[in-house]
Amino acid sequence: MNGQSKYNVEVVVNHTCLLGEGPVWDIKNERILWVDILRGDIHAFYPGNNRFETFNAGKLIGSIALRKKGGLIAALEDGFAFIDLVKKKIEYIDDPEAHLPENRFNDGKCDPMGRFWAGTMSLSEKPQAGSLYTLEKEMAITKKIDGVTVSNGIAFSNDHSIFYYIDSPTSEVVSYDFDKRNGNISNKKTIITIKKEDGYPDGMTIDNEGMLWIAHWDGWRITRWNPATGEQLEKISLPVARVTSCTFGGTKLSDLYITTARKELTEDELEEQPLAGSLFVVRNCGFTGLPAFEFGE
Repeated sequence: MNGQSKYNVEVVVNHTCLLGEGPVWDIKNERILWVDILRGDIHAFYPGNNRFETFNAGKLIGSIALRKKGGLIAALEDGFAFIDLVKKKIEYIDDPEAHLPENRFNDGKCDPMGRFWAGTMSLSEKPQAGSLYTLEKEMAITKKIDGVTVSNGIAFSNDHSIFYYIDSPTSEVVSYDFDKRNGNISNKKTIITIKKEDGYPDGMTIDNEGMLWIAHWDGWRITRWNPATGEQLEKISLPVARVTSCTFGGTKLSDLYITTARKELTEDELEEQPLAGSLFVVRNCGFTGLPAFEFGE
C-alpha cells in the first residue's frame, strides 16, 4: 500500500459484502453481477442508471455464470442450479457431493464450449477435502481435479488451448493443456507463484492480450501476469486487504470490477479498512477484457 497508484479505484455501490466474490459482466443487460457467498446474495448493479438489486438464494452461493438461454447457472453450497432473477426462481440440477455435507461450492466459470466449471472446499478449510467439477451442457457432472483445499480462480487462454487454475493455499497458478472438444485437461504445470507476503491468489480473469489478472486475499492488490513467462506486469493497490476476484465490464469491457471481503476482520482491521467488502471499479483501466462465456447451447 505504499506510494501513489496510477489507477483510480472507486467504490461502485454503497454496500459491503461479508464475502464478495465471482463478478460477472452481463453484456446483454449491461450490468455487473456478483455474489456474497456467506449471505447467499446475488447482487446486480446497472451502471447506466445506478440501479442496485439483490436476490437471496436462501443458502451459501459459491459462484454464478450466465446462461445462453437467459438467467444464470449457479454453484450453491449443495450443488448446481439454474437461477431466474426475474421470476426469482431456483431450479436444482444435482449435487456431486451430497455425501459430503461439510463441503460447499466456491468459485466457478464457464468454458468456451458452454460447460460450467466449479470447485468445492471444506467449510472448515480442511486440507485437500475439495474437488473441481464440470457440469456439461446435457447436465452430466465430471470430476476434473481432486485433493483441492480452496478451489478458486479459473480462466481459459484466448486460443482455448490452456486451462488456468488456482487452489489458493498452494500460492500457485497452474496451467493444464485443455481439449475444448471433450473438456479434458492434462499436463499440469506451475506457471506463477505468489510470495507469501503478497497474500494468497484468489479469483482471476484474463484480458484480450492473454494476460492473467489475479486477486490477492490478504494482499491489498490485483496483479497482472504474463502466464508464458511468470512475470508480474502490473499492480493495482486496493484500500482493503481481502481482495477476492475481478472481471472486465462496461460497454467497451475496459472497466475492471473488483470484489472484496470483510469476513473475519477484527474491529481494528475494519477501522483501518472500512470499505472492506465493497465492489470496486477501475474505469478505463488501460486494458480490455473478453465477453464472459455462457452455459449451454
